[in-house]
Order: sequence, then structure tokens, then C-alpha cells
Amino acid sequence: MAKNLLIVESPAKAKTIEKYLGEDFTVKASYGHVRDLPKDDDAIDIDNGFAPKYEVIPDKKTVIKELKSLIKKHETVWLATDEDREGEAISWHLAHALGLDLSTTRRIVFNEITRSAITAAINNPRSINQNLVNAQQARRILDRLVGFRLSPILWKKVRAGLSAGRVQSVAVRLIVEREREIMRFQPSSSFRVEAEFLPENSHSFLKAELPGRKDNHQDAKDFLDACKGATYSITNMETKPSKKKPSAPFTTSTLQQEASRKLSFSVAQTMRVAQSLYEAGKITYMRTDGVNLADQALEQAQSVITDMYGETYSQTRTYKNKNSNAQEAHEAIRPTDLSVSEISELGRNEQRLYELIWKRTLASQMADAQLERTTVNIEVSTNGALFKAKGEVLKFDGFLKLYLESRDEDAEDEEAKGVLPPLSVGQVLPLEQMTATQRFTRSAPRYTEASLVKKLEELGIGRPSTYAPTISTIQRREYAVKESRDGVSRDYEVLTLREDHVSEAIRQETTGAEKAKLFPSDLGMVVNDFLVKFFPEVLDYKFTAKVEEQFDEIAGGEKVWQDMLAKFYEAFDPLVKRTQETAERAGGERELGIDPKSGRVVIARLGRYGPMVQIGTTDDEEKPVFKKLRSNQRLETISLEEGLELFRLPRVLGEFEEQAVKSNIGRFGPYVQLGKLFASLEEEDDPYEIDLPRAIELIKKKREADAKKVIHRFNDEVAILNGRWGPYIKYGKANVKIPKGTEPKELTLEDCTRLFEEAKTKPKKGKGKAKTKKTTKKTTKKTTSKK
Repeated sequence: MAKNLLIVESPAKAKTIEKYLGEDFTVKASYGHVRDLPKDDDAIDIDNGFAPKYEVIPDKKTVIKELKSLIKKHETVWLATDEDREGEAISWHLAHALGLDLSTTRRIVFNEITRSAITAAINNPRSINQNLVNAQQARRILDRLVGFRLSPILWKKVRAGLSAGRVQSVAVRLIVEREREIMRFQPSSSFRVEAEFLPENSHSFLKAELPGRKDNHQDAKDFLDACKGATYSITNMETKPSKKKPSAPFTTSTLQQEASRKLSFSVAQTMRVAQSLYEAGKITYMRTDGVNLADQALEQAQSVITDMYGETYSQTRTYKNKNSNAQEAHEAIRPTDLSVSEISELGRNEQRLYELIWKRTLASQMADAQLERTTVNIEVSTNGALFKAKGEVLKFDGFLKLYLESRDEDAEDEEAKGVLPPLSVGQVLPLEQMTATQRFTRSAPRYTEASLVKKLEELGIGRPSTYAPTISTIQRREYAVKESRDGVSRDYEVLTLREDHVSEAIRQETTGAEKAKLFPSDLGMVVNDFLVKFFPEVLDYKFTAKVEEQFDEIAGGEKVWQDMLAKFYEAFDPLVKRTQETAERAGGERELGIDPKSGRVVIARLGRYGPMVQIGTTDDEEKPVFKKLRSNQRLETISLEEGLELFRLPRVLGEFEEQAVKSNIGRFGPYVQLGKLFASLEEEDDPYEIDLPRAIELIKKKREADAKKVIHRFNDEVAILNGRWGPYIKYGKANVKIPKGTEPKELTLEDCTRLFEEAKTKPKKGKGKAKTKKTTKKTTKKTTSKK
């Protein structure tokens, strides 16, 4: 039996480390945290210095039992959880749960899972850092206090089952405020004037732009008219050297952003894949805000770059994080071995993310790209206006040979720069055409997951370990949804001067299209407004950033965590009590107007099952009637006319086979109905606009599909049907499997009855008897809620 027991968080990490340690070590996993605060109101003793009452997580009791048994068989216990605050806290909880002596238990940390890093850690053990543990405890307890005090208020004042969180609620606020900024935005237009010239002995056009914009159609037309009959000559040419510098190696935040832009990964997906790479020993620790590399990594980078491209491409660099809140306690994210450019033993996503990290790391240590930028001034003889043409020549590619950072869509577009043809001062340029194109101002873009991470980091809200869970939580709670939306068509004007004639045309473009953006739900907006109104400090950006700074001070031993919590709670508790007593119920309610048919008030509000429009109130003699909003409608913007339109459903379209044909929207989407037959509408169909011929077409298609589904029908209760996974027996509300080797068409009613009776008494994989539809639905719902 080995002398040493080394405990890590995950089996994958244990498997990798085990390769580097000899027979003297047994490596086991705790599978993450083993203790936590219980889910009840007594988890924190507020009156006793916020003392937490930790307990072993129920599904970790077996793990603890196994580890205790192993401890008895080993001389020394080593705790090798991650080197951040969360990892330190896991080690601390393990020590307590296992009854280890904190003064003698050996704690080791490493930034990468390699033989040299593990060996160095074993040779330099330390004790558990209580300051880091206290910082993690302070965060956990503060977040529990906020969540457990605010959530019940939301249940009472907004809707049951809601939750609030210190960081997640601030993230929702950012999304909501951006959405309202977009809703308020009124675009204005101006005209961009461009000219195309065809220099002599050149086969490509020279494009130039007039600096500034023309305010309106008339100004643009007047300018083009003033250029009729003009000559265009080069008055000045200026060439300057320029350069581009590589970006710093990846931090957690920049990795999440770049993986989103280049690989279309979600933030959570990036962290899962990075975790897999780290545990396999392929990259350094992936939760960091440090931007520099270790000395040995710098040396290896220089060697690899020189071997690949030559000495002129290598330039050793150090970087400074632009984020003033960065702790930079850890190295930047990099491959553990820079000589390995790709990996094949892991999954496809791991390969893609590894390649991205490898390229970014090497590029950060490469030479600048050397450019030559030329600006040409072209004068209009009739009015003295100057057009500018810009060109760019890459003289030395440097780091661009390997990697170029992607750009956010909200970054300012650079002017197009191509290679200019041979030109000279005084040269006259023949005008091919001049255009004045109407362009519209754009609102600030909605957040992607990556740009939201960037904003949170800029504000100092959260830390590398919190970004992914925060963004996942607000989507899971349905406060925001990530989706793509189609744009709308918009007209724009183009004026063209060609051969001294100005023509005008109306063209169309699509505007407002969104790809994988975060949209606040009506629920998210209502909850945000409530929290901002009654808990302004908790949702204040500067306050939330200040709390993060205080956690950092606790981690550095500069602040006592109980004092920090006491000061927060002193201001927080009165807000909670006052809100409980005085706040009215919130539902984002808006009175839209009066229904002209009934004379009753029309209200848009958040209901139990989502946003809806309501005609009438509970004070009326007649009960209110309700309709849910459509997916593209919002409580804040829906009009009276749009609200009343919802009550057009169900629509009677006419008759078919002496029965009424109706269109409606149900639980599973829009449909048309004929008696007991329901046919789903297709994507291009609208339940408010569909006509009778189209409805009949869909009904016939549904009948044909149903007919193909039926192998044999015995009566209204029993039939043999074709299903997604093959033929089966439909017996009342139960679905019965047909035994292998049995020909479905040869089954009799007696055979079906016998198989049904057998299925009722035969356990299925330990889960009881054959399930009816109702049971299946309940089970599915329960499983989904657990996820």
C-alpha cells in the first residue's frame, strides 16, 4: 500500500496526476465540494458573527466514507485542489470533513499538470491559506444572505419560484438597460460620399471618401451637382510607417470572448472545454486574470518561434492588464508544452480551443507587424473639396503570420485599406462615378455572452470563476434568452454622379438582424425594475465592484470577513424589512386602453404563466379574459391594437366536411383544428392570417401522415402504430413494446391485449410498470426541473 494519499477535485485530474507520481502515492477525487451551507434559514448564525453551519453534501457522504477509509491506510494526506479561492476552500472543507489536522495536512498547488510542476509542488508543500478560505466563505455567505432574503420577496411580490443573486441581478440589469437604450433609440441619417477613379495604366479602381457626411438628401445632391464637369487631381501624398502589436496571452475573460467570436462557443462551453484541457495536462490553469508567462514558457516560445519562422519573428514581451481590478496572481492561460501545436487524443472542441490558445500564446511573443500606410488627397476643381484615398502595404507580417485577434461588432469599423496603384502628385484621375449613400446611425448593440463578460470585467463585477455560472444562471432562470432574430427591411437612398448626370435610386437593406444575442425577458425586466427600485445599493455597479475589492482584501489578510459582512448586513436588513412591509405586488402592469366592444379596460401584465394581455379586472361582474403575448411582443411596447389582436384567436376560417375549421395558438405552438384533428402550422404560416384553403391543405397533410402511422386499428382504444423508434401497440393511454422478431401486421387484438397485460406486471429497468402518457409527462417534467 502506498504511503501517501493525494486528493484532488476530479477523476480526470486524478488520472493525469497519477501518471507522474510513483507507487508511493494513491490519487483520489473528491468530486468537487464536499460540504456546503444547508438549504434552510438556519444555515448562517447572523447573531454569532455570521457563523456558517456547514454540512456534508448528501451525495458526497459515500465519497467521505471512502476517503476516511483510505486515510487509515496511508501515512500522509496531501490536498491538491485548484490554486484559487474555491480550490482552497475545497481543501479546507475536506480537512474538516475528514477530521484532518490543519497544522500538519500538506497542501500543494500548481499552475499546470505536468511532471515538473507536480514534482515541484510535492517538494514545496504548505498549509491551507486561511485568508483565501475566508474570502471564499465571505462570498458564499454574502451571496446566500442576498439570495435567501431577496428570493422570498420576489415570490410574494412578483411570482413564485423566482430567485435573486448579487452578481446575477447586476448582470440582468446590464442587459435590461441596454435593451431599453435600444428601444429609446431613434436613428438619424446622413449621406456618405465616395468616388471611384480609374487611373491610367491601372486595371483596378481607386476608391476615395469625402471626410465628414452630408446632413440630408438636398445637401448630398447639391454637392454632386457641384462636381459636374470637375477635374480631379492629386494634391498631396503622405506615406508613413506603422505597426501592429500582438495581443496579450489569454486570461479567462479574453479566452471566453475570443472563443465566442472565433469558435462560436458559449461562455460555459469554453470553461468546460478549458477544464478538460487543464485536467488532461494540456494547458495551464484556466481561471486567471494574469497576462504574463513564466520564464520557462518565454524561453520555449522564443525557441519554437525561431525554429518555425526564424529569429526576426521572435520578440520576448511582458504585458500589463488593462483591468485595474486584476489580481494577476496566476500566469496567463497557455499550453503546457508550446512545441505541441495540436492535439488529437481529446475531442474536436478540445482540439479547436487548444489550437486557439497555442496560436495566441506564441503570437504574444512575436515581432510587430510592420506596415506602410499611404494617404492620398484628391482635389475637386469645381469646389475645392478634398477626397481621401487610403492604402496599406504589409512590409513584414510578424505575429500576423500566425494569429489575428477578432473584433467585437461594436468596435468602430476601420476604413477599407487596400494596396494603392502607382500614383503621383499632380496626376489627374478620371472619375468613374461618385455616390452619396444614405447611412443610418446605429444603437449600441445587444450583449453577446462574450461582450457581457467584457462589460462585467470592465466594471470590476465578478472574477474569472464567476462569469460562466453567472451567465448560465440568468438564462436558466429565464431572465434573459440567447437567440438570433431576423432583421427588417429598410429603404435607403443612393445618388450617383456618372458622366455629369446625377441619378437617384431607392434601394433596400436588412437592419436589426441579431445573432446569438442576450435579450431580456419580460420577467427579467419586471424583476430588475423591482430590485432596482427597492434595493438600489445591491444592484449598484460601483457597490458590487466595491464588494469584489473587499473580497480581495480579505484574501490578502487586510480585512476581517465577519466585519465586512456585518457592515453590509447593517444596511441590507432594513431594506429587506421595509420592502416586505411596504412594496406592492409588481407585474410590469400597463393599462393599454379600453376595449371598444366591451368597454372594459385592457391591461398588459406579467401573469402566472408569462406575459399576457387581460381584458377586464376582478372587480368587473364578468370575469377577465386573458391571452399570452406572442414571442416577438413585449409588455413595455405592446399597443392596444396589438393587444386586442390577440383575442381574434381562435378564428373560425370556414367549414370543411360540414365541420368548423379553426386556427389558434396552443401549448405547442400555432395550429388549425378540424373536430378532434389538430395540424401544426408551418413556419411561414400565421394563425392570424391563414385562410381556409391553406388550413385544409395542412389538415390533409396531417391525415396522410397519420394514415402512414397506422399499421392496423382494431378499435378506438387499440391500434398498432409506426413510431419514431419502430412499430408499437397503442393500448388506451399506454404504449406497449412489440417483441423482437414479431411481425406487427400479424398481431391480433388478443395478442395486443396479452402483451399489454404482460407489460403492466413486468418491471422496466427498475422503474416499475408500463407508464401511461400522463405518468411519462410527469416524469419528463420532473427530470427537466432537476436539470
